[in-house]
Parts: sequence; structure tokens; C-alpha cells
Amino acid sequence: MIEISVRKKLKGKISEFELNIDIRIESGDFVAVFGKSGSGKTTLLKMIAGLINPDEGFINVEGEVWFDSRKKINIPPQKRRIGFVFQDYALFPNMTVEENILFAMDVKDYRSLDEILKLMEIENLRERKPETLSGGQKQRVALARALARKPKILLLDEPLSALDLETRLKLQDEIGTVHRRFNLTTIMVSHDFSEIFKLSNRVFVLSDGKVIKSGKPEDIFIQEKISGKVKFSGQVLKIEKEDVVFIVSVLVGNNVIKVVSVEDEIKDIKVGDTVLIASKAFNPFIMKV
Repeated sequence: MIEISVRKKLKGKISEFELNIDIRIESGDFVAVFGKSGSGKTTLLKMIAGLINPDEGFINVEGEVWFDSRKKINIPPQKRRIGFVFQDYALFPNMTVEENILFAMDVKDYRSLDEILKLMEIENLRERKPETLSGGQKQRVALARALARKPKILLLDEPLSALDLETRLKLQDEIGTVHRRFNLTTIMVSHDFSEIFKLSNRVFVLSDGKVIKSGKPEDIFIQEKISGKVKFSGQVLKIEKEDVVFIVSVLVGNNVIKVVSVEDEIKDIKVGDTVLIASKAFNPFIMKV
């Protein structure tokens, strides 16, 4: 269990506001933090990591107090079991891929290094420097470096937002695999609905520094409850016209589902959108989330 109850005054675009968060996260959860820019999402991650101090409150991770303003406890970032992946990668430009990953280790462990390089499919990049890598490769290295810390909590600050769709989809799969394989608690800031539906089991929606909604992704983002024996969400990969109907290919987990739709159903849907596929009386239909 991770308990976070913190307050901090922040400067918004127009005026000051207070970040006031009081949440509980189960160990092993994959949590998405969603909200408009400037609502306090990244600040929350940085407070968990110890990069920003709350004005007051506490952070308790599985019985270990990382911060408590009343007891004057503030564990430094390097002693918190955190792996942090930033949107801009934050790799050391003067270091090779291997050196970037080793830098994150308390004790240099080359066996663990080899395992992580293999897992992230970057073994052939170990001697290269960040300036020679693509965006997707840089993000793999950043994730590998985060894993090298053997974290309890993996923090992801919009890690895939700058990548193309194909690379983003592949890295989403890899993040999900890493989360499960290392038995992590993952907290991800994201504006991407498909990413949230695909990866997270719980969402916190922030507005002006406060959690205004929390729950499962489908409960947060789907306004109307749809009755039916089958319903699932996915990302649109392709829309093809065949005679008077359209064939919509939707990525659901690791599977591609094809749905036959009419023009009215898909008029507002485009490739990359997150959609809900539901079935009533064995007749599937599709709607934009």
C-alpha cells in the first residue's frame, strides 16, 4: 500500500493554487494520472520521487515513511526505491547507453545490466551515445536505466508522447511487460486515452491540484454505461471501406479485432482514436471514447 497525503502551493498560469492530494494506491497497481496541463500531475510524481518537497503531509510506501513533515522525515531521492522516466529522456549525453544504465545502479551489476539490455532489446546499442539514437531507442534506454535501480515504484511522466504511433504502441506493450515482470507499482502521467485504457487499472483525474475523480478507466471516461455481454476498448489501427460498409481494425491488448460499421458510426472516428466495442444481442458496434 502506498499512502500519499500532501499539500503544496503552486503557481498556475493565472494565479496560485494548492496541490492537495490524499490518495491510496495498492501495491502492484498501474495507476494513470490524468488532467489538464498545470493541474499538478508532474509535481505529484516529483514529490513521490523526493525531487520536490511538499509543504506538509506524508508519503508512506509499504510501511516505510519517505516523507513526514510533522516528524521531520525526508528520505533523499537516491535512497527512495524509485525509477523515473521523463518525457525528454534525461539521458547523460557524454555517456554511452551502458554507462547511462550502470550510473543508476548502487552497485555495478553487469549480469543485471545484460538482462536489462536484452529485455529492452538494446543490446546492440550499448556502446552508442544518446545523440545517435532514435526517440524510441532513447526511451528504451531511459526505461532500462529506471529498472536498473530495482525500484518499488516506477514513475512515468508522459514517456511516449513524442513518439510516432507505431513506436508508441510497441513501447506500451513493453512497459506493460516490465510492470508485470518486475512486480512494480507504476504511476504514469498521460493525456493519451488509449494508453490509459491499455495499461492502467486505475485513474486519478486532477484539476487545479485536487483529485476530482478516481476509478477504473472505463468508469471515468465512458459517460454512458452500455449494457451487453461483451465490451472492451482499444485503439483504431485502420479504417477500410468495402462496398457500403467500413471495416475498422482495432487493437485490443495484443489482438486486432475487425468490426463492420456503417458510415454514421465511424464519422467521428480516425486512426489512433480510442474506441469502445460493445455487443448487444450479438451485434457488435463501435463508439469513440
